[in-house]
Amino acid sequence: MINTPTLRHIALDCLAAMATSPALAQDSAYPYVGLSLGQARANFDQAGINARLLGSGLQTSTLSSDEHDRAWRVFGGYQFNRNFALEAAFFDLGQFSYASTLTTNPTGGIGGNFKVQGGGLDLVGTLPLGDTFALLGRVGAQYAKTRDSFTSNGSVVLSNPTPSERAGNYKVGVGVQVAFSPAVHMRIEADRYRIHDAVGGQADVNVYSASLVFPFGRDMRRTARAPSPAAAMVAPAAPVAPAPMPAPEPMVMMPPTPAPVVMVMPPAPRRVSFSAESLFGFDRSQLRPEGMAALDGLARDAAGTNFEAVVVHGFADRTGPADYNQALSLARAEAVKAYLVSKGGFDADRITTAGMGETQPVTKPGDCPATLTGARLHACLQPDRRVEVELSGTR
Repeated sequence: MINTPTLRHIALDCLAAMATSPALAQDSAYPYVGLSLGQARANFDQAGINARLLGSGLQTSTLSSDEHDRAWRVFGGYQFNRNFALEAAFFDLGQFSYASTLTTNPTGGIGGNFKVQGGGLDLVGTLPLGDTFALLGRVGAQYAKTRDSFTSNGSVVLSNPTPSERAGNYKVGVGVQVAFSPAVHMRIEADRYRIHDAVGGQADVNVYSASLVFPFGRDMRRTARAPSPAAAMVAPAAPVAPAPMPAPEPMVMMPPTPAPVVMVMPPAPRRVSFSAESLFGFDRSQLRPEGMAALDGLARDAAGTNFEAVVVHGFADRTGPADYNQALSLARAEAVKAYLVSKGGFDADRITTAGMGETQPVTKPGDCPATLTGARLHACLQPDRRVEVELSGTR
């Protein structure tokens, strides 16, 4: 069993590491709820309980106990940023029992049951290890009610066989978290509760649990990405003027030569590329004010053009699930189309959209090696996260 100082020090060390970790771009704050199930193991001092019930000088010849039971917890919290959250919970640590035989006066035996329930408030620290895994550490206060039920036999008589006590104490824990998606996380944790045994002593209850956590209101957010540079504008290709056809030499005694026909080629399509983060928030598909301003500039530059076709493509980097990247890139392309139609005066029937996901990266396979993680990997893959607008028409 992990002793009390060790588990407490591990939790505090985890929180300290999170507080001193390098500053990273943060997800927006969000609330969450969860449910935890696990195994509880108590460490009650049965001999000490006997002595406090009947007085000092007692000796115990035999002692048996059942210090394991199921435990559960329901909780809700608020994630302020990538590293810290505040969490409130109601917990049930289960029921534990023991039986002992006394060899001193009075002779006989004592048995007891302990049931522990309560609530707590924790500060939860998170140390991300990439986009999926994170280390957890928690420290907090809990207020628990311990209800005892004692039985006796032989000449042992108990003055109060059903004592109970409500008291506050500390709680610490460590664990890991896996993000299956922005809406479902799983935690594996080891927690220690310091409780009162209702007869003047204290005990530790260790809980080893698995939890499901359900964030909500995140709007397709994943892990916060590094700040992106301003949108890179690709200069339109200059139209190539066709070479005039040479005039035919006049022929003597022939009808006049008709005027030469000059073939006018349509201008090459214009393509404009925007960094995804310059148009949208982190992992969002709603346009930011800066993104609206960039699209307003595009609309002003294209004023007076008779468009034959406008194609909007959304792209994502290779981090995250492929289906998620596909959905996010299409949602962003649709948002750009809707703004160009509503604010830029474009004809909706001439605009087509497509989500390309992570299929057409700008970076080469060796540009961002697997040794890069976290913010460094996000910054390296930034060119792959973009929205491209291709305009074809004539003035």
